[in-house]
Amino acid sequence: MNIYNRSSIITFYQKHPDCKETLEKWYHDVLSKEWEKPGDVTKDFNTARTSRNNMAIFEINHNDYRLIAGLNYQKGWVFIKFIGTHAAYDKVDAATIDLFKTKKISKANYMQLKILKTKKDYLNALTRFEQIFQAKTDTKESQEADVLALLIKEYEDKNYLIHAPNPLEAIKYRMQQQGLTYNDLAQILGFKSRVTDLFNKHRKLNLSMVRKLHNKLNIPLETLVREY
Repeated sequence: MNIYNRSSIITFYQKHPDCKETLEKWYHDVLSKEWEKPGDVTKDFNTARTSRNNMAIFEINHNDYRLIAGLNYQKGWVFIKFIGTHAAYDKVDAATIDLFKTKKISKANYMQLKILKTKKDYLNALTRFEQIFQAKTDTKESQEADVLALLIKEYEDKNYLIHAPNPLEAIKYRMQQQGLTYNDLAQILGFKSRVTDLFNKHRKLNLSMVRKLHNKLNIPLETLVREY
């Protein structure tokens, strides 16, 4: 999946440092997914739930915080709509929330598709992208959204880097989200002793383990091969 409005993750964990690692894990974990329907989301995140209008709600930091995202399954897009505390979450409607609903841009700006150079350009692009995020395929709005997706990704890649977790933390996070035990992981790797050795850092991930973890748990290869 491609994730948009990445800046909201960084802005939130700068104010709430206790959830920084969890949000980084969530981001890189979701990047590796290929969701085609709501059931795919809840299969990968057993504490998540989906709502109408293609929305999904995720628990962050053992449910200390919640994240709401809009999903376009056909295009593989995730748009972050909300990250907040329970108190803040209780004040919004997860199915209808629009992050930029109070921000208006003139119609003349809609078709000015160009490289995003400033934060104002970026926010205007996010505003329009949210408005046409679910546009029907083969419409002008859908084509406009395709271009905006590329422009926003390019800007966020340059300005909002989110560091990947180390391999062991990524494995633990995926296990937690799918409700897997050490025994489950041992079945994937083939040997129970390897699990204990891995988490005690007595053994490094080898190529065979990386392949199995990627294929069975869909953990990104670039995360699994990182030094730790």
